[in-house]
Amino acid sequence: MDLAEVIGAALVAKAAGAGARTIAARLGRPVDTVRGWLRRFAGRAEQIRAYFTVLLVDAGVDPVPPAATAAVFADAVSAVAGAWAAVSSRWPHVGEVSPWHLAAAASHGRLLAPGWL
Repeated sequence: MDLAEVIGAALVAKAAGAGARTIAARLGRPVDTVRGWLRRFAGRAEQIRAYFTVLLVDAGVDPVPPAATAAVFADAVSAVAGAWAAVSSRWPHVGEVSPWHLAAAASHGRLLAPGWL
């Protein structure tokens, strides 16, 4: 099983425009594995964006949700990062873990699992 940071790094790289082969090479993971992560995230990116935007707004002291763009995948990645920042500002010890550990915890470890959202 891959760590949340590894999968998160793949998602961030995709949001920045990298392709599955490049990401797989950078992370030392099989291309099919990386493609699977990217497809599952992309297939529910709008729901992930909404879920983590709500978390950001609910947890933030003075929340500023990220503006939506035409790139829903990147918006979902931004929402995860924004939720982490909002939660970390309220509960500083949360900032000791990565945004992707927060995403794993908030999704009960099912962020990319079938049927989570």
